[in-house]
Amino acid sequence: MGSQQFEIVVRGRLSPTLVAAIEGFHVDRCEQGMTTLVGWVPDQARLHGLLRLLQDLNIELASINPVLCQAMPADRPENGQSQGGAHG
Repeated sequence: MGSQQFEIVVRGRLSPTLVAAIEGFHVDRCEQGMTTLVGWVPDQARLHGLLRLLQDLNIELASINPVLCQAMPADRPENGQSQGGAHG
């Protein structure tokens, strides 16, 4: 798997501390009690690490989906290093 953008939906709201720890992801809170995280994942190891973090914190995963048909932004490094923190 090369670098790919994913949408991860979890139940509940994430604390500001956790949002800051999930570097490189844009975080949106929905009115239905869900939180959506969208970000670039450089490889399977990073994806599994993020999912493990959510599991370790007892955050219920609702869905995980690849974001199709979106090109990687020109300012996004190829190695997956973030240019800044998460939003939220």
